Amino acid sequence: MPAIHTWNEDDRPREKLMAKGVEALSNSELLAILINNGTKDESAIDVCKNLLNSINNDIVALSKLSVKQILNLKTKGIGPAKAVIIAAALEFGVRRNMAESKQVTVGKSKDIATYLRAQLQHKTYEVFTVLYLNISNKILHHEILSEGGITGTIADTRMILQRALEYGAVNIILCHNHPSGNVKPSRADQMLTQKIKDAAAYFDIAVIDHIIVSEEGFYSFADEGIM
Repeated sequence: MPAIHTWNEDDRPREKLMAKGVEALSNSELLAILINNGTKDESAIDVCKNLLNSINNDIVALSKLSVKQILNLKTKGIGPAKAVIIAAALEFGVRRNMAESKQVTVGKSKDIATYLRAQLQHKTYEVFTVLYLNISNKILHHEILSEGGITGTIADTRMILQRALEYGAVNIILCHNHPSGNVKPSRADQMLTQKIKDAAAYFDIAVIDHIIVSEEGFYSFADEGIM
């Protein structure tokens, strides 16, 4: 199949984007721009339609897939190079959302959760991250400290406090995601929160919240009065 620049004008997603704006393009047309060409028998748009059909046209589901998982869909015309391009583009979109929602100064738990969800909600495994704040609750540093399996992850209290001392943080916010969607904290979540809170107090560092995020929403320990 010829490259996009040799197609008939009506079939050129790049030209359509230039003429009508990015909002006018379908998901398959946007992906077609990324992969540039199709196969001998199908256009790039057709290849991308087949890819999207394999995941029920769920672009969020596609954004969760690794390169290997995209290849496992066995879409004709999508090889390793094109799978890498698609995965990179979707990750860039996630990071763009993070940049747009980032708060320089921590305010309401909803604002923090919006920032954290942009990074964590699409993960298919648990991730534990920490926000390190100064006395004015300005973000000094944000770091993912551990990544676990589907059912849990491990948070190293010593590492959390070491980072807090390195960055001169006086307040910290804990956060992890629940791939299951249910944001209600488990007993283990509550015990871990208390353990880190007690240890941090010895260094005059306050754990001011623990936020659990998922695609369905968020849960704030502080809002629920259990910090």
